[in-house]
Amino acid sequence: MLLADARGVVTAMDRLSHSASTQARRLSGRLVVGTVGAEAAMPYTRAVLSLLHTRHPQVQIDVRSLHFADHFDALFRHDVDVVFLRPPVPDGIEVQHLATEDRLACLPASDPLAERERITLAQLADRPVIDVPPQVPRVWWDFWAVDPRPGDTPVRHGPVASDVEGLLHLVARGEGMCFLPAAARDLFPRPGVSYVEVTDLPPSTAGLAWLRSNRTEPLIKAVVRSATRIRVTNLSASLDSASATRS
Repeated sequence: MLLADARGVVTAMDRLSHSASTQARRLSGRLVVGTVGAEAAMPYTRAVLSLLHTRHPQVQIDVRSLHFADHFDALFRHDVDVVFLRPPVPDGIEVQHLATEDRLACLPASDPLAERERITLAQLADRPVIDVPPQVPRVWWDFWAVDPRPGDTPVRHGPVASDVEGLLHLVARGEGMCFLPAAARDLFPRPGVSYVEVTDLPPSTAGLAWLRSNRTEPLIKAVVRSATRIRVTNLSASLDSASATRS
């Protein structure tokens, strides 16, 4: 009798799982995805959207490129449903962490420090940092400007840029510097711009962001589940690689 009951439970669970899978495949609608800088080209972004499409082929995925000046506002205005971005984020937004990456100093090629392989934050103390428009939350740009610096050294801000291309243009003209993810060295090579490692610069993170108030919406839940799965898979692969290295 116990064996028969167990088999009945297993059969019921199989049916429930099949029903849930069928409902997931039936999810449809339009998901508007924002990306900032080069986030659309990053492997985790492609992996998350690919998994989402595999799980929910009837969901239309619309990817849009956003500027520094509007990538948070686009969420709050409901112009986009989620954004692949670089934290930190202001209140009201939640993030699924996807990757960790070093940051580099982005300097005018004419700067004497641009010829060095590695530098420190102290050596950059007198360099102006490109600023962003006032509508950008300061919690975000203060992190990217590394403001304040160790020892509470004040940061001197330079001219304003609203996107990556504008920022790199100002750097190439010698009007200031900035800090960017290490991937920028390969994704944004520009004449007049040099990337240099900074030994005491904390790394950056990348993630998928959405409004906390929208967390229960079916499409948001679906893409967050995909992002969580990619994060877990990447973490497992990293741990396996580390274990193999130690062996």
